[in-house]
Order: sequence, then structure tokens, then C-alpha cells
Amino acid sequence: MKAALVRTQTALALAIVLLPSAICGQNGISNQQTVQGPVTMESAITEAGSRYPAIRAAQAQQEAARNAIGVAQAAYLPRADMLWQLNRGTTNKANLTPLAQSVVPIPTPPARDTTGQSDWNTLTGVLLSWQPFDFGVRHAQVGIARFGYESARHGTDLTKLDVESAAAGAFLDLVAAREIVKVQQANVQRMEAFSRAIHVLVDNTLRPGADASQADAQLAQARTQLIQAQTQEKVRLEALANLLQLPSDQMQIDDAAVLGLAPRQTNQGNPIETHPLVEQQAAIRDQAKEQLHLLNRSWVPSLSLHGSMSGLGAGLTSTPVPTFQGGTAGLAPQTFNWLAAVQVTFPAFQIFTLHPQQKARQAQLSAAEANRVRALSDVSAQVKEARALLEGARSVAQNTPMELDAARQSERQQQTRYQSGLATVIEVSAAEAALAQAEGDDAVARLNVWRGLAGVAEAQGDLTSFLQLLQKRP
Repeated sequence: MKAALVRTQTALALAIVLLPSAICGQNGISNQQTVQGPVTMESAITEAGSRYPAIRAAQAQQEAARNAIGVAQAAYLPRADMLWQLNRGTTNKANLTPLAQSVVPIPTPPARDTTGQSDWNTLTGVLLSWQPFDFGVRHAQVGIARFGYESARHGTDLTKLDVESAAAGAFLDLVAAREIVKVQQANVQRMEAFSRAIHVLVDNTLRPGADASQADAQLAQARTQLIQAQTQEKVRLEALANLLQLPSDQMQIDDAAVLGLAPRQTNQGNPIETHPLVEQQAAIRDQAKEQLHLLNRSWVPSLSLHGSMSGLGAGLTSTPVPTFQGGTAGLAPQTFNWLAAVQVTFPAFQIFTLHPQQKARQAQLSAAEANRVRALSDVSAQVKEARALLEGARSVAQNTPMELDAARQSERQQQTRYQSGLATVIEVSAAEAALAQAEGDDAVARLNVWRGLAGVAEAQGDLTSFLQLLQKRP
């Protein structure tokens, strides 16, 4: 059974990585749900795509990126800063010239000599600011946020594709492990029957005792292989349960859909340009373009409009003689002012740092474009490799029935030859091992065709075509 186990070695590594969290999840994962009916290949893919925490995390990042667009668009709106302040304090004339600081308030005339008396003071107002022209700065900021959202959205699609593909692989791994267990159970039963027959012959002195010892050793080896196969089945069940966020002890597997022959794939799938990885790299490239555009717009004049309305109130009169009015004087504004202004700013000396920054941004843009081209090349190669693996799996699936038929005939012939004294125990054991190997190869070969179909769909960036094949199975 070594060859059957080697073919699923890669997916087993994923199962081992996910196993600890799955085992802990039996008692500690709060969002696990109960199983609703048997788990099929289709339900495993769809449930993993909606329940696995990595997808929810990617969706949350996508939502944060979407809200960043609104933040950038809000820069087009005017800004209004409103202030209201009420205080009571002394207003004493200070006979000093302090340095600028923000701890001790220094009153300005009019004020009284030092008396310790206090009054109410009120300040209220609104300052409006608006930048009607910015030569494309805000547009570039919105573009950066928009392409950041596109990158996050395609990142979510890529995460979902990875999780759904892992679920498909984990389901096939589990089914393969269950088939291997059946093969090993049948092998143990054959070896047990063979061992009993040999012991009868040995007890009747028709065969030497060494034959019984050799048969017992082969039976023990078959039982060991069965235990190993059962262990692999449990491991892969836990891996699938973790992806589905379901308790493994309540899961029932419906593998009827993938135990039959897989249909031929007729469609060519989506173009590689629509693969989530390629689209994500394209969005990162476009975001780098907008960042360079924003940098180019940083050395332009900035035109701003300002308007202000304010009111002041104080309990200390200024004319003709500064006098504390007392009572509620100063609680309401008494003096009002307004202001309108146009302001133009120009970062003249930023030109000295602009050129190095432009070169750095241009290098980042070139790197992003190179990553996009690399993603296209990688996806194209993965599609070709997946199709080659699929064709190889189909060829193997056509050959394994002949292997199985020949192994069965050989096993029967060796049993007959041993009964006639023409074969040894070792030859019969080798025939039994070859039969178990052929049974495992035949069971796994059909599953590998489904695995190849899932691999092609994954390489193309969308499992929809694979799900459609599941629905059209014969």
C-alpha cells in the first residue's frame, strides 16, 4: 500500500498542520455547528467556503478597505471646526515678559492690577475650510483607496479558493483513507484464513512448522498495515472537520459521488487573467500607479477658502475703566466677528526630495508589474501541470482494473499451488500483498481523477466548473 499512500502525501501534510486546532476545537471552538445531514463533496466545499475563520478574516479586511474609499472621498467635503468654551478665572495684569509657553495663561490688556477677582469668559465660533482645487490630489487618494479595496476583494477570493481547494483535497484524502482501510481489512481477512489453513496442515504434519511461523508473521504485518490505515483515516477526518468547523464525531461522509467514474471535462475554464491571484497583482500594480500620480501632484499650489464666525463674552469691561461686572456677566457672547480668506500654499523646496521619491515609487511600480507578469506565468504553468496530472490520472485509472484482475488471478493460482505443494508461504504472501496493492491502486486511481479535476479548477481560479461536474456525474 505504499504507492497509494505516497500519492496523497501532500494533502496529508495539510491534515497534520490543521490537526491540532481541529482536536482542540472539539472542546474549545465556540463557532462549531452541528452536522446537518451527511457531508458530500459539494457540501464540504461550500461549507468550508463559508465557515472557515480565514475567510471571515479576509472579508473583514475587505470591508475595512471598502470603508477606506469613503474616507478618501470625504476629503472633497468642506471642513467645519466648531468651538465653545466657558471658563472663570482671574484677570490680573502681569508685569513680565514671558517666553512662549502653553502652561500659564498670560492676559492681554485691558486688565486690572492684581486683585484676585475673577469673571466669566465665553468663546464660541465656527471655522469653515474648503479646498476647491487640488490638481488631482484627492482623486489620486480615492484611486489608491479604490485599488486597495480591489486588492483586498481579490485577496478574499484567493483565500476562499485556497480553503475550498483544501476542503476538496481533504475530502478526497478521507475517502481514499477509508478505501485503504477496506483494502487492508480484506487483506487481513485473507491472511487470517490462510494462516488458519496452514496451522491445520502443520498440526497434521503436512507442512513444516516454519510455514506457520511465516504465515503468522505475514498476518501480523497485515494487521499493522490495517492499524496504520485506520490512523490515517482518523487524521484526515480531523483535518476535514477543522476546515468545515464541525465536530468530527458527528460527521457522516457520503462518498458515493466520487467513488464512481469521473465525467470528461468539456469546458476550457476561465482565462488566466481572471484568476484571483492575477487580478490581485493587477490591483496592486494600479494602486502603485495612483501612488506615483499622487506624489507627482504633491509639488503643486494648494488653494483653500476659509470662513470664520465667532463670538466673545467677558465679565470684565475694557472701557472706560476695566471693571468686573459680576453676576452672570460673560456667560453669553457680547462681541461678534467674521472672517473670510483665500489661502494659497506652495511647497517650493519640496522639489529637492521629490525626485528621489519619484524614483522610489517608479521602482515599486516596476516591481508590482513584474509580480503581475510572474503571477500570469505561474498560473499558466499551474494550469498546464494540473491538466497533465489529470491526463496521467485518467490513464492510470484505465490501467488499474487490469492490474487488479491479474493480481486476483495470481493470488488464486498461488493459493492453489500451495495446496498442491508447488508454492511456498513466501510466494503466497507476495501474491496477497500484490493483490492488496492492486486493490488500493484501483480505489485510489478513481479518486485521483477527481483530484485532478479539482486541481485543474483550482489552477484556473474557480471551483464552479468542478462543482458542475459533480452534479453531472453518471
